[in-house]
Amino acid sequence: MPAPTSSMTRRVMSPCIGICKLDQKSGFCIGCKRTIEEIGRWAMLEDPERQAIIDQLPGRKL
Repeated sequence: MPAPTSSMTRRVMSPCIGICKLDQKSGFCIGCKRTIEEIGRWAMLEDPERQAIIDQLPGRKL
């Protein structure tokens, strides 16, 4: 089997669930718990950066 190429590499997917509204108190999206900055940069981030954000989400409170 050939080594995976960049097109075969699995990407860290966005945690977006389609409920896109920022909580005024926390600054987190009420759907995915990302900040507006994280949401805006998501497409440009490498997988390790994406995974670091994903790992923080369970501890974020609205």
